[in-house]
Amino acid sequence: MKYDVVVIGGSAAGLIAAKSAKLSYPDKKVLIIRKEEISLVPCGIPYIFSRLNTIDDDIMGIDPLKKLGIDFLIDEAVRVDIGLKKVFTLKESVEYEKLVFATGSTPFVPPIEGIESEGVFTIPKDYGYLKGVLKKVKSAKKVVVIGAGFIGVEVSDEIRKDGKEVTLVEALDRVLPLAFDEDIASVVADKLKENGVKIRVSSRVKRFISSEGKVSSVELENGETIETDAVIVSIGYRPNTGLAKEAGLFIGKNGSIWTDEYLRTSEQDVFAAGDCAEHKDFFTRKATKLMLASTATFDARVAGCNLYGLKVIRENKGNISIFSSAINGLAMGAAGVTEVTARIEGFEVEVGKFTAIDRHPGTLNDKSIQTVKLVFSKHNGILLGAQVVTGKSAGELINILGLAIQKGMTAVELATLQVGTHPLLTAAPTMYPIIIAAEGVARSICLR
Repeated sequence: MKYDVVVIGGSAAGLIAAKSAKLSYPDKKVLIIRKEEISLVPCGIPYIFSRLNTIDDDIMGIDPLKKLGIDFLIDEAVRVDIGLKKVFTLKESVEYEKLVFATGSTPFVPPIEGIESEGVFTIPKDYGYLKGVLKKVKSAKKVVVIGAGFIGVEVSDEIRKDGKEVTLVEALDRVLPLAFDEDIASVVADKLKENGVKIRVSSRVKRFISSEGKVSSVELENGETIETDAVIVSIGYRPNTGLAKEAGLFIGKNGSIWTDEYLRTSEQDVFAAGDCAEHKDFFTRKATKLMLASTATFDARVAGCNLYGLKVIRENKGNISIFSSAINGLAMGAAGVTEVTARIEGFEVEVGKFTAIDRHPGTLNDKSIQTVKLVFSKHNGILLGAQVVTGKSAGELINILGLAIQKGMTAVELATLQVGTHPLLTAAPTMYPIIIAAEGVARSICLR
């Protein structure tokens, strides 16, 4: 077989890279090679444990891509020959003009004693595997979740909704430690505890104890033992780069495929997008281990549009690690760097923070407390990071702040932001959190 564009991998990055390629170059033949017949919506995986009726409600449909004329080969790519411009699968070989690696990532499995015990699981994007995880968790009474990143937090909250006793264990000193400072993370932790999740921070797992081969408890390094029927390990992912390494692509410092600003790799006509590709921090330009579906689709659009020439000039200079999440009754979002990370990196910062009600008047029934924390450069007032915790408005609020970070907005500009407000939709114009959080820092800058 011969195709103009071949994409290896069929999750978020692979699907969008193929779609962007086909829309940008309609005359080109596009093929997606992926192992899985069924692909899941990555961000929806935590919700299979309660909110969704079945795992089948989280399937990522491919019919729209097929209607565009994109072909699918359900097979495993086992070798790429850059010189011959061929991808070899278990069954056949495919020639290409342009190749996109969208091979994703795999959950990190730490070398902890007993981790091979029955009942200890990870959270891959694997339909068949997750069906087994779901079945076990449904029959369990007690579940321990290791890792309090956003997946661990969401999974913990969803499992406890099903009437399970859930304990969330985190090695660092707070939940969501890479996204939020302690003052914001504590709000999330309080909500989890209020909902019935037990939390252990600054706690490392020593070993998993099993009985007759099945996990029965988790022993922490501080000596505490937590009884459990199932364990979910969610402490990060590693890029799938084995195929790329064997093909001779340059691998970056953090183990991902090196790319330039247009997702071009070290080999001509070969691109990489999504979790397998290297990302650079917006401010420091350091390689990061950022793995988000939203970032993957951004990558994929840039790569797909620019396969045969730079049609879309990339103005965004890096990744701002923007994401949002939600647990029962509370939503949160973060973008850019935290106050702690900014100081570690050497930035001198000023912080603005404000809490208000996201409706006006505050007596409306669907109101939520809305807290916004903004981290600015002390010397020029440029916004470096933002954190939000509130009701459902958190998602779009952090998107606004993400745009402000990408455009280099300052405290003065945010303090004089023109916003549209409405009693049923937003905080009051007199107490709009972004504006008030920026005002004090803006005033400090103006008085220098």
